[in-house]
Amino acid sequence: MPGVPRPRAPFRDRRASLAAVLVGAALVAAALVAGCGGEIEVDDESDRAAAELFNERCSGCHSLEAANAYGSKPAGQVQAGERTDGPDFNTRTEQADDVLFAIRNGGFSGAIMPANIVLGEDAQRLADFVAEYSGSDG
Repeated sequence: MPGVPRPRAPFRDRRASLAAVLVGAALVAAALVAGCGGEIEVDDESDRAAAELFNERCSGCHSLEAANAYGSKPAGQVQAGERTDGPDFNTRTEQADDVLFAIRNGGFSGAIMPANIVLGEDAQRLADFVAEYSGSDG
C-alpha cells in the first residue's frame, strides 16, 4: 500500500547484523595484515612462488621466516598460543612427504587445518619448499 511505512527490524536484529558485518571486516583485515612487515627471503623463482603460496595459504597459523609468515607463537613463549597456532617451521624440521600428507589430510589430527588447502603441483611445490626451508632456526 502506498504511503504505509514498512516496519523496521527490531533493534536486536539490526544489532546482530551489524555485529556480523564487523566480525567479517575484522577477519578480512586480519587476513590482509597476517603477512605484513617483511619480505620473502628467497632468490630462486620456483621457491619464491612457493613462498608466496605459503604466505597466502599458511601464514595465518604457521611461521616460516623465508615466506614472511608469522602465524604461530614464537618459540619459548611462556603463555599458551591460540588454538589455531600450527607448528613453527623456523624451529621444526619437516620432510616433504609429511608436509604433503598434512596438506592433503588437514594436518595430522584433522581438527583445525583444512584438507587440500592447495592442490596438485602447488601442493608438491609447497611441500618441497617447507622441507627445504624448515628448521633454519633450530
